[in-house]
Amino acid sequence: MPKLILASASPRRRALLAEAGYDLDVRPADVPEDLPEESDDAPAVAERLAEAKARAVAATAEPGCWVLGADTVVVRGRRIVGKPADVGDARRILRDLSGTRHQVITGVALVQSGSGRCLVRHAVTHVRMRPLSDDEIRAYAAGGEALGKAGAYAVQETGDRFIEVIDGSFTNVVGLPMELLREMLLEIGWKGDAQR
Repeated sequence: MPKLILASASPRRRALLAEAGYDLDVRPADVPEDLPEESDDAPAVAERLAEAKARAVAATAEPGCWVLGADTVVVRGRRIVGKPADVGDARRILRDLSGTRHQVITGVALVQSGSGRCLVRHAVTHVRMRPLSDDEIRAYAAGGEALGKAGAYAVQETGDRFIEVIDGSFTNVVGLPMELLREMLLEIGWKGDAQR
């Protein structure tokens, strides 16, 4: 079977894939995650970055491999929130999301090296965060867990205590909608592992 390559350095995505039984290589893509501050089409933003990551790795992979790219953004209204730049930025993001209903959107791309065949989709999960106190925000941001996560929280770690409702895919909020990925792999005719 052709090899599956994850074009991401995310330990969360790697763990989700391993837990689901996928055997894969990891080759992080060197693609800048330039996000607009606002957009009327946030899913297209996430899909564009996911595809760019997958294509960057596919360009150097041996022919016939499938490369998986993903990009997760948090959206409140028209505002797009990526990963915090630092602890201060994490505090600002958490204050903005506190007490809100927002969306977590992950673009998912599969690109075949050699042929350039491509499939791109996205998943949307609605999340309601309870109101957070200033002390909670300061402590959480200072602990380091907020860094490297879109929206400055990790629902799979201790950030779950801030979440009241998740409407949609939980794994999407972690960083990779596994239900959608399975559908996409079936669509491309993948006959590899984790298809039981």
